[in-house]
Amino acid sequence: MSPLDLLLVSLGGGVGAALRFWLDGLVKGRARGTALAGFPLGTLVINVSGSLVLGLLTGASESGALPLPMVAVLGTGMMGGYTTFSTASVETVQLLRSGKTRTAVLNGLGMLVVSVGAAALGLLIGRNT
Repeated sequence: MSPLDLLLVSLGGGVGAALRFWLDGLVKGRARGTALAGFPLGTLVINVSGSLVLGLLTGASESGALPLPMVAVLGTGMMGGYTTFSTASVETVQLLRSGKTRTAVLNGLGMLVVSVGAAALGLLIGRNT
């Protein structure tokens, strides 16, 4: 990997992290005062959409429609900065500690299943581009 590639992946990570911060705030703001206010909906939206996009990028690369350096910048960099497994894990533990066991299980397992499904869908679509 060249120094320029490393710089571009790093910049992509910064853009992804900023996008995650913005979208999480937007979703939390919209969920405030609703039945979903206590559920980490922003993290769910981010991880599922990021899994879909990473699947699309990977599938497009496998089909030859997208060059590997672009996948590194957009996939590893931007989607790596955008998605957030660690936040999802902490939020699940916080739900458990607050006695919201069903919500915690729904969050932890549901996010895993839906994110993997979104990644598979993205791969399928990306390979057919």
